[in-house]
Amino acid sequence: CTHYLFIVVVAVNSTLLTINAGDYIFYTDWAWTSFVVFSISQTLMLTVSACYYLTFTGVPGTATYYALIMTVYTWIAKGAWFALGYPYDFIVTPVWLPSAMLLDLAYWATKKNKHSLILFGGVLVGMSLPLFNMVNLITVADPLETAFKYPRPTLPPYMTPIEPQVGKFYNSPVALGAGAGAVLACTFAALGCKLTTW
Repeated sequence: CTHYLFIVVVAVNSTLLTINAGDYIFYTDWAWTSFVVFSISQTLMLTVSACYYLTFTGVPGTATYYALIMTVYTWIAKGAWFALGYPYDFIVTPVWLPSAMLLDLAYWATKKNKHSLILFGGVLVGMSLPLFNMVNLITVADPLETAFKYPRPTLPPYMTPIEPQVGKFYNSPVALGAGAGAVLACTFAALGCKLTTW
């Protein structure tokens, strides 16, 4: 019972974190910096939770099921925000599902080898999610147009964005997010696996 309760709690919290990944306020103010940060946050929350769920059940396919739970939670929450006038068409595509499928594939193809799940699965999720997230941004409404359509109050001084220094990374937020995500996701995959043996 405790394990299943943990899964529900993690699913809710990961959804709360990732639901703002395409928030038009952050996107228009922070542009590529926010894309990288939020891509990494989605990667890590998906990895740790899906690996926990996957190793807890031992059934390949459970990671994808977990990503589906996150997607449904997000749609429900976005639906509630849409009723309040929030731009619902910004980030509604299930960006977590393809990455979770790769996690399941790594676990299944290596005959449920936990170390392969951590290494291969972590790298695959970390490198793929920023790519899917960019495809997601291409397919949704123009964030600048959305920002003008939904005006918001002026940001306080401590929230005033600085010019993002992405030039040194060849001006590619997908590459930066994928590189950082691939390294960090392995650590979080290991954490997710460890949670089943505490």
